[in-house]
Amino acid sequence: MSTLAATSGAKKSKIKIRKKKTGIGQYILAAFLGFYTLFCLLPIILVVVVAFSDDKSISSNGFSYFPKKLSMKGFEYVLKYGHQLFVSYGATIFITVVGTFLGLFIMSLFSFALSRKDFRLRKILSIYLMIPMLFSGGQLASYLVYTTMYHMKDSIWLLILPLTVSTMNVIILRTYIQTSIPDELMDSARIDGAGEYRAFFQIVIPLMKPVLASVGFMMATTFWNDWQNALLYIESPGKIPLQLLLVRIQRNIEFLLNNKNVSSAALIAMQGGIPEYSSTMATVITVIGPIIIAYPFFQKYFIKGLTVGSVKG
Repeated sequence: MSTLAATSGAKKSKIKIRKKKTGIGQYILAAFLGFYTLFCLLPIILVVVVAFSDDKSISSNGFSYFPKKLSMKGFEYVLKYGHQLFVSYGATIFITVVGTFLGLFIMSLFSFALSRKDFRLRKILSIYLMIPMLFSGGQLASYLVYTTMYHMKDSIWLLILPLTVSTMNVIILRTYIQTSIPDELMDSARIDGAGEYRAFFQIVIPLMKPVLASVGFMMATTFWNDWQNALLYIESPGKIPLQLLLVRIQRNIEFLLNNKNVSSAALIAMQGGIPEYSSTMATVITVIGPIIIAYPFFQKYFIKGLTVGSVKG
């Protein structure tokens, strides 16, 4: 009995030691991740601070987390565009929402078809899906096709349709269906008389919420940050997205500050001069602000979707 008691006591002590070691390791990992998170947050904090700083103090003292003088001139210059800024926000929100939902609908249908082993065109469509990932006609060919063949110049749909389907997103959705939705569930639905469309909308879609949220967030970020397509195709002021408007604001600032024909007296007359640095940071906040606010709500789905999609099988 004494031997057994000693053995059990030794095992308990080993377990306690392991728990202590595991606890210390977790504290070290948490501290490391905390420092890394702070390291990643510092540039964002600096952007916010500079956006509310006085441009003259920035020019004399450089960028600092503790500015000597605060100012709202950077935001005031950006908000001068008033009505156009509001219209561009509306256009960007419309493009992001419609493009994200339309893309998720098309790609989820596509991925569901590719996940069915009894689908005859599965291999052909898989090859068709991979071709754009490996080969591209280039920007010039796309411009000619959209403008001369489709006659979609200055159409807001040109900011939505080209980014609707992504090969990698389809692979992520297909992999999630294959690994997370068992075939037995689909077979039982067929036995109960459900067709493919009913099984997709009533069984597959509710189970795809995590991966749809993660892919949808990535798509929304892509639509929100896109400005090159708008630069190529959009001419009407009512269809200009937010990013293109802010790029033009920044270029106007650079033009006025670097143009030798514009005197310093004229720049000073423009409500005390143009705030070069603070207006640049105010522009950045205007662009990334909504994405930063939305990210915490999608974080858990975003991580889970990336983990599942990393296995392409």
